Amino acid sequence: MAAPHQYHQPNAPDEDSDLELDLEELDPLAANSRSAATPPRRHSKEHRKPYRELGARIPLRNLRVGRLRNRKNKEPEEEDLRGLIDDDDGANRNSNGSYGQSGDDDAPLLPSHNVRGKHQRAPSTLSRFQSTIRLPSFLASSPNRPGIQLGEGGEHSDAEEEHDPTTQRTVAAGQPQTSRFPANAVSNAKYTPWSFLPRTLYNEFSFFINIYFLLVAMSQIIPALRLGYLSTYIAPLAFVITITLGKEALDDIARRRRDAEANAEPYTVLRFEENSVGNGLAPDKSSSKKRRLRKAQRGNGRLTDIEDEEQQVSTTKGVATATFWEVTKPSRNLKVGDIVKLGKDQRVPADMVVLKSYSQDVTPPATAKPEVAGSSPSLIDGVEGTHAPSEDASSNNNSGAASGSSGEAFIRTDQLDGETDWKLRLTSPLTQNLDVGEYTRLRVVAGKPDKKVNEFYGTVELHPKRQRQYDTVEQEHALTAQIQSAPLNIDNTIWANTVLASSCNVLAVVVYTGPQTRQALSTSPSRSKTGLLELEINSLTKFLCIFTLSLSFILVALARFREIDGRQWYVSMMRFLILFSTIVPVGLRVNLDMGKSVYAWFIEHDKSIPGTVVRTSTIPEDLGRVEYLLSDKTGTLTQNEMEMKKIHVGTVSYANEAMDEVASYVHQSFTTPAGEPPSFVTPSSTYVAPLTSATRTRREIGSRVRDVVLALALCHNVTPTTEEENGQTVTSYQASSPDEIAIIRWTENVGLRLLQRDRESMTLLSCESGNIVVRVRILNVFPFTSESKRMGIVVKFYHGPLSSASEDDGEIWFYQKGADTVMTSIVAANDWLDEETANMAREGLRTLVVGRKKLSAQTYQDFSSKHAQASLALHNRDNAVADVVKEYLEHDLELLGVTGVEDKLQKDVKPSLELLRNAGIKIWMLTGDKVETARCVAVSSKLVARGQYVHTIAKMKRKDLAHTSLSFLRGKTDACLLIDGESLALLLTHYRQEFISLAVQLPAVVACRCSPTQKADIAYLIRDYTKKRVCCIGDGGNDVSMIQAADVGVGIVGKEGRQASLAADFSIEQFCYLVKLLVWHGRNSYKRSAKLSQFVIHRGLIISICQTVYSIASSFEPNALYRDWLLVGYSTIYTMAPVFSLVLDRDVDESVANLYPELYAELKLGRSLSTKSFLIWVLVSIYQGSMIQGLSQLLVGVGSSSLTASPTDLSTFQKMVSVSFSVLVMNELVMVAMEVTTWHWIMVASIVGTAGVYWGSVPFLTEYFELGFVSSLAFWWKFAVVVGVSLVPPYAGKLLGRRLKPPSYRKVQGV
Repeated sequence: MAAPHQYHQPNAPDEDSDLELDLEELDPLAANSRSAATPPRRHSKEHRKPYRELGARIPLRNLRVGRLRNRKNKEPEEEDLRGLIDDDDGANRNSNGSYGQSGDDDAPLLPSHNVRGKHQRAPSTLSRFQSTIRLPSFLASSPNRPGIQLGEGGEHSDAEEEHDPTTQRTVAAGQPQTSRFPANAVSNAKYTPWSFLPRTLYNEFSFFINIYFLLVAMSQIIPALRLGYLSTYIAPLAFVITITLGKEALDDIARRRRDAEANAEPYTVLRFEENSVGNGLAPDKSSSKKRRLRKAQRGNGRLTDIEDEEQQVSTTKGVATATFWEVTKPSRNLKVGDIVKLGKDQRVPADMVVLKSYSQDVTPPATAKPEVAGSSPSLIDGVEGTHAPSEDASSNNNSGAASGSSGEAFIRTDQLDGETDWKLRLTSPLTQNLDVGEYTRLRVVAGKPDKKVNEFYGTVELHPKRQRQYDTVEQEHALTAQIQSAPLNIDNTIWANTVLASSCNVLAVVVYTGPQTRQALSTSPSRSKTGLLELEINSLTKFLCIFTLSLSFILVALARFREIDGRQWYVSMMRFLILFSTIVPVGLRVNLDMGKSVYAWFIEHDKSIPGTVVRTSTIPEDLGRVEYLLSDKTGTLTQNEMEMKKIHVGTVSYANEAMDEVASYVHQSFTTPAGEPPSFVTPSSTYVAPLTSATRTRREIGSRVRDVVLALALCHNVTPTTEEENGQTVTSYQASSPDEIAIIRWTENVGLRLLQRDRESMTLLSCESGNIVVRVRILNVFPFTSESKRMGIVVKFYHGPLSSASEDDGEIWFYQKGADTVMTSIVAANDWLDEETANMAREGLRTLVVGRKKLSAQTYQDFSSKHAQASLALHNRDNAVADVVKEYLEHDLELLGVTGVEDKLQKDVKPSLELLRNAGIKIWMLTGDKVETARCVAVSSKLVARGQYVHTIAKMKRKDLAHTSLSFLRGKTDACLLIDGESLALLLTHYRQEFISLAVQLPAVVACRCSPTQKADIAYLIRDYTKKRVCCIGDGGNDVSMIQAADVGVGIVGKEGRQASLAADFSIEQFCYLVKLLVWHGRNSYKRSAKLSQFVIHRGLIISICQTVYSIASSFEPNALYRDWLLVGYSTIYTMAPVFSLVLDRDVDESVANLYPELYAELKLGRSLSTKSFLIWVLVSIYQGSMIQGLSQLLVGVGSSSLTASPTDLSTFQKMVSVSFSVLVMNELVMVAMEVTTWHWIMVASIVGTAGVYWGSVPFLTEYFELGFVSSLAFWWKFAVVVGVSLVPPYAGKLLGRRLKPPSYRKVQGV
């Protein structure tokens, strides 16, 4: 019978008959034995196997088909079709939510719960002819039953259940899932449209000042307490709340826009559509109408029935399970089970398991569906399309071989865990060698979402192709027997926010999305941050409220609790409370919020710190109060760019310009003498020194340099890759460590380039001559681990001329490089290693010691057999292997040299850290990187001062040792503490209070191997214990938790992402910008807000004192002195602009602030807005209010404003109000001028302009003022006297205070 994907001639004579059945088609083993790479061809009769041999293997269930051959149709064909395909709307849905196909290999012909006594007629020969051509989708799909497109259909189905996140999950690759998982969206927003109003109103009314004014406003509804227009009290509060809510809304909208950018990042996703077994079409493509058409053309003979049944039952190994094509999806639409194609330097959008890795230099697949479904779809990016593989997928290496890929990829994880090393990720052999069209058969079993970024356990299962089987018991047995599985671990995963570093493409299946990714689980939710200044003002307003209550009670008590105008004493007391409500200034929050917007504008428009963005404009004052700075290392203090700076070869050290001498030695060593054919260089090759430098010392040094450069060029895990850029071929290097890349770049610079490297061999090229000079066969590689701290390699050198090189009898050498702490005991005795490594460490360089050892063929043979034996041990395998390596290799190595690699620091990091330390800020460095790396950077960045003792606590597992370390530290509070994450966790668990009380006193703390959660915990701990302001700065996704836990979060726009800067309160482009942000902008913001808030309180308090004096003079009656417009105008147009202009004031110049960082240290004491300064302002307000109102009443009289007052009393009252109110307004303007330190033209304009506005509005205040009196001389001399008495004493006191105890900024300015 023709294979289903091949053309069948409708008029060809049919070879099959009842007597001559092709038994091979009933034999699954025979079908399985065919190569998966070729379609199953029909064997000719001559080449068929003997029937005896075939028949012996035919399962009974397949022969049962014969019983169906003589059966006639008992029911209409439409009913048959309903029973097979419609299947009561999905009764045949399997666990992954896809429909069982009517012709799939493994599916039972009839569902077990709906077995009917009939058989399904298979397509006729004509149908097989038609099946080779795919109809357009609009013709092929019936309108009421769309084609089954895996990965699209059912994705948004409401029938899906929410997946329980506490249980493990089974992910069907490339298909819809049975459970619903969270959307893959990043969200840094604080509010949703529904939670915005409740949360913001709650935040606003958690401030005492707002709840106080709400109560005052509500009191005006009660007639007995009404003092004026209701709007007088409600409008200011509504204005304040609207301004604040508007600002919060704008901040959050900006966050949402930034999130939307990240969520809209496009990714290539593979879409799958299952092929129906038998015709290669989707199941909907075979309708009953077409069946009838075939019937009419072929007749209803028994032969047709047989062919139809054979067509249905045949094992169709030649057709891939699914066809696939590429679509582009935004990041937010990625779902669990999607198979995503990633390229070099692309951010990983979700937590995934890697399925396949292949090179980029092959052509991508067509993005449209293949036209002929019967032919196997092309493997993505040009990997040769194969037919369905045999069930033993691990033996099918077609696609792997075609791609030329080894199933490896490197990723950068510095955005996740802070580690700079590239991580090697591997694909499972089960998926790497599997055709992409078969991926819908994969199931990934993974654990529940977890925040551990270095741990993952799971399995990948390959389900068999569904076959026609009639015996349900046997069917279950076949399924369980044929499922293949392979383990998955951390090496098979790529987590969200890592970046693919390899020059290859990767296919990966999404396992965790959105809030369930490792990154999101390690990130704390964003919180609304409140500045310390606001909390302090909140406390002061409570004091003012108590003051108001006390004053009201005193006035009622002085009136002896009598009835006034028919009102009980408690009603009078309530009216007094409302009259004095201006003591607690409602406009304070508005002024401060507007001031913060001005500070944010100044920060964002500062040309010396370009690119700085203020994302949270509610806390700029906190920049001036920072006491602890918690900084990330990678990408924050360092650029994460390594450079080889120094090399020492025992007797001589090379650095900087001296590297040219190394290059000349290398050139001499690897250049073939004139007249000789080019040949390979081995370590035993004699070093040929030029005649000009033939001294013995020069020869020895030259030989040493050659050996160390050769060792460095061979002992590594670096792979060179070439790429086309702007028409030029550019070589780049891939490795798990940037240190190794730096060393290989250095060897290239001095003349020896790594040309090629794979798992078996390595080739080195001379840069001068362009000839291949060294070729080795790699025998063993011992990779670097954080435990061993070293890496080694055993190589066998090729020797002889290039044309006839041989590795027979080649030299075998063991090379090793590692940290000085472990290499000291491995290399042979010497007298210079310790001293030289200490010198390099003091310079902040990362040191590596290089050694070598020659092995005889016999020694290597013995080692190899012992090593292989140890590698098979079931118990203590690692220790057994390590013992063998130590016995044969790791002893008495010849010491070749020491290298020093520098991790380049960010611009101006050293002076920035020094200045911040002088400003009294304690600096902690929290990193996910290794202990040695953290120590080097702490030294090179001057975080640790020269000669400062560094106390290291690492790998601590016992409580008693922790206690000993803490006791030691108590006696050395000037030391720097270096602690790793494991020890930190132990201390925080058992000695939390003791540790933090000690650590906060130390000048510097370096915590390495920290998880993102630990970073955040430390920030919380310092905040809670010290109650001081903590600033956290970082650049990676692993810093987001820490940034959000801090009082002030600063994010640096990193090379690999903006996640930290998006989640931060302030975003900067370089670490050195932090200095100006804190020392200059932080100082100004705090000083200005402190002055502004005290002035607003003074403004409210002074008018209340005037009201008090008037009430006492008017027999304690609770009547208003200034009502309606005067009250509103006083706090708005008559004083607001001059008072607000204080946000432009500054006490020192920027140069002075940078020159004397000690000035910043003073701000932490909070003296600008302290209880002392507040009480001074209260006393000034009481004095001025008493003088203004008292003198006005003495000079003019009191009068009365009540409805029953005589015209004379009313006139006297208006005259008195015109004097006192005018003095009050002018007093405020002059007080503003007295407070200014540095004048700005806006200040002058606002003061003069406001005075003009006031006097210009007086003619319109006829309801409140006696205008005739205002224009008289009597008014003006009384006005002048009152102003003089209220202003001169406070100003004299201010001058005297400056003279006796000048502030620090005046001392440094010499003013």
